[in-house]
Amino acid sequence: MVLSVPFPLRFLFASQPAVMGKVLGIVYRTIATHLIHKAGYTKATAHTGAVTQIQCFGGALNANLHFHIIFLDGVYINNAHRPGVRFRWVKAPTSDELTRLTHTIAQRVARYLERQGLLVRDAENSYLSAQGMDADPDSPLNHLLGSSISYRIAMGAQQGRKVFTLQTLPDCRPDNGLLDSVGKVAGFSLHAGVATRAHERDKLERLCRYITRPAVATKRLSLTRNGQIRYELKTPYNDGTTHVIFEPLDFISRLAALVPKPRVHLTRFHGVFAPNSKYRALVTPARRGKGKKAKAAQQQPDQTPAEQRASMTWAQRLKRVFNIDIETCSKCGGAVKIIACIEDPVVIAKILTHLEGKAVSAEQGLLPESRAPPQPDLFEETHHSNARLH
Repeated sequence: MVLSVPFPLRFLFASQPAVMGKVLGIVYRTIATHLIHKAGYTKATAHTGAVTQIQCFGGALNANLHFHIIFLDGVYINNAHRPGVRFRWVKAPTSDELTRLTHTIAQRVARYLERQGLLVRDAENSYLSAQGMDADPDSPLNHLLGSSISYRIAMGAQQGRKVFTLQTLPDCRPDNGLLDSVGKVAGFSLHAGVATRAHERDKLERLCRYITRPAVATKRLSLTRNGQIRYELKTPYNDGTTHVIFEPLDFISRLAALVPKPRVHLTRFHGVFAPNSKYRALVTPARRGKGKKAKAAQQQPDQTPAEQRASMTWAQRLKRVFNIDIETCSKCGGAVKIIACIEDPVVIAKILTHLEGKAVSAEQGLLPESRAPPQPDLFEETHHSNARLH
């Protein structure tokens, strides 16, 4: 599923990630409740799960925060007779169901934002309050973010104008038949047109690669003759637009607006896939979850609670991610102890210069390589040659 939100909420979620996390929880609970009730169960007897990838960009290098959600197409049911869970498949949502889901999501999100004082609604319009516009409305980053969301030029002589586009295809409006799997209500859009079965691992991998792709496709990026940046759209717009053109300074501002705030996780796990779920060890192939951790703690009673909760060291992460083992000596196989972590560039330069000079002096002090002993056959041939000459 793909959920898009109105333009003001894109700015709100990008500037206040905590609010975005709460809204994402509302979205998951709404869809999960629909699946459970459609399967004929209640929340106490059935559970579902999802993985959300938060994308902060659009196809034209514009800031467009939206959610890609991989949902289970069914629910897990508690088995009272034997340990474990049983999966119950649910049919794909219809167009009317998507529209009702989108309407429910829009209402619940609006009520939450109103309770938090972030959204103000009157008889005709809804708009963000002063709290919803971030603590520092004059921040340069907020200016870049707002310009990127509204497709405006953020810097330069053309500031405030629409980004220059190149249209090379005729205007083609979408066919109504393509909108059967989309629900649209008040700026919210919920799309559920892609599905994969359990045995279609390649298709699932392509889907995961697609939702985790980077913001910029370098193959579609090029320079024009006058030094501007031209970016080709993956899919042309309905009005025939195939390229967008940026000035160099505005292009850098676009890239800056696409960078999410620090310490914001862009991948979220829900339901049975959540790290703290007791069902995760039962439904995942690796069998890792809350129950698995409890068994591991029983096998290692010597560890203190602080050691059990301690995260991996950077040396352990290097070994896990890049297969670089710096905790074991490559010569003797013994354990390597880290005695210091040097970060001062001046000290680092001195140490490297010393090591380079030491290596050069060691090479100069080495004796020449030993030669093989003289071969008697060569001396005999030389003696006979001298005899013939005499």
